[in-house]
Amino acid sequence: MFEQVQEVINKLRPFLLRDGGDVELVEVEDGIVRLRLMGACGSCPSSTITLKAGIERALVAEVPGIREVEQVF
Repeated sequence: MFEQVQEVINKLRPFLLRDGGDVELVEVEDGIVRLRLMGACGSCPSSTITLKAGIERALVAEVPGIREVEQVF
């Protein structure tokens, strides 16, 4: 499952890089993905929207078993 999540994140990464940010996959456990937003994304006031509406939506749609995405610092 970790590899599937990483593949989806790699598809999304160019959009984050374009805005000066990036994302690091920390772990996948029991359907919960833990990510670290970096660069401009780490301090952006819209980071929660990016995480939930963008990344989480894509992961839930594309990787069976994913239930939620959490941000770690």
